[in-house]
Amino acid sequence: NRSGDVPLIDDDPARPNEAYFAHVDAVIDLAASLGLHLGLLPTWGDKWNTKWGVGPEVFTPENARTYGCFLGQRYRGKPLIWIVGGDRPIENETHRLIVRAMAEGLREGDGGEHLITMHTWGPHSTSEYVHDEGWLDFHTCQSGHARNSANWKFIAADYARTPARPCLDAEPGYEDMADGIVNIDGGYLDDWDARKALYWALFAGAHGHTYGCNPVWQMWDYGRRPMIWARRPWHEALHLPGSGQVRHAKALLLSRPFLTRIPDQSLIASDVGEGTHHIQATRDSAGSYAFVYIPTGSIMGSREVELDMSSLAGEQVAAWWYDPRTG
Repeated sequence: NRSGDVPLIDDDPARPNEAYFAHVDAVIDLAASLGLHLGLLPTWGDKWNTKWGVGPEVFTPENARTYGCFLGQRYRGKPLIWIVGGDRPIENETHRLIVRAMAEGLREGDGGEHLITMHTWGPHSTSEYVHDEGWLDFHTCQSGHARNSANWKFIAADYARTPARPCLDAEPGYEDMADGIVNIDGGYLDDWDARKALYWALFAGAHGHTYGCNPVWQMWDYGRRPMIWARRPWHEALHLPGSGQVRHAKALLLSRPFLTRIPDQSLIASDVGEGTHHIQATRDSAGSYAFVYIPTGSIMGSREVELDMSSLAGEQVAAWWYDPRTG
């Protein structure tokens, strides 16, 4: 942390550093005072799979369970969601046993009161690695930071799996991120890119969504080394337009019956479009309403979208335009 405290003494998961976790305590309590839940990663992935990163690998199935139990007990009763993994894939049985042991340790320590999910690498979904794990409460995907990543494909595939689990895009393209991460030749992702990922995922069946911003996640400021082409300090990036637009999706979805909403691409009779032109549709299971997200002014060269409204109830339909930039 900023005070120089490391989480583990001598990189030993059996020896947590009290100074470090006292700081974590304070952050969690501050979030709770603001009515927020935190998504907490017990470890970053290079501490059990150095596919990349600085490492070292310090976890075994045995000490991962003990460490998870320590965290679960310490943060019992706190408003948080556990996120195991840490941006890495499970590539062998040892990896699987470590991730499973840490999750089961968390469950043992907190008595099962917190949701647990996983953060895998991109562009991939946790369903590829842990779909049948008993500790998993919901799936996430990392659709990645390239413009027009088709995150709706991940959500649609996970939504259709058996058994069905909630799913969301936990790492879509971040606002003000260099397109593709590699360099800035392709420009930067903006609020439009953030909105496309948001509505594509929600309308495809996601139970929620993540908004991210490149300078904010790294808390970049002048005088610090920027990561991934950060170009403005975090306190300025807080006010980028995308950060104020996610709430409009929530307002829209809660303006109609929420728990009976289903994805339904059969509403779109014309071409659903590719890439940035992709159209996504959702409706109430009883047909009382439908939403159709159209990200561009023209669909594959056409300005018309034809709908099949046979799944909607009633003899008349009232229609609205909803501007996702302003609500």
